[in-house]
Amino acid sequence: MKRIAILTTLVLAAPLSALAMPAVGDVVGTNPQDATAALEKAGCSVRDFEAEGGMIEAKCTDEANRLWEVYIDLASGAVKKISGKD
Repeated sequence: MKRIAILTTLVLAAPLSALAMPAVGDVVGTNPQDATAALEKAGCSVRDFEAEGGMIEAKCTDEANRLWEVYIDLASGAVKKISGKD
């Protein structure tokens, strides 16, 4: 019975680890140090930043090594858009 409970917990928790990414609306900061710290805490390892379309674009990877582009508002530091790349 104990094995079934442990297995059930692991199966139910697995999808939650895939959600460990920043979300639109999260405030990560307006400077590279704050944004990097916040994004990495959310499970997104930052590789690079660049300016794009009046926003900061953070290129990062998740735990599955999938590339993500996180667009951050310059004024508020809030995540405005997230797009994934394979």
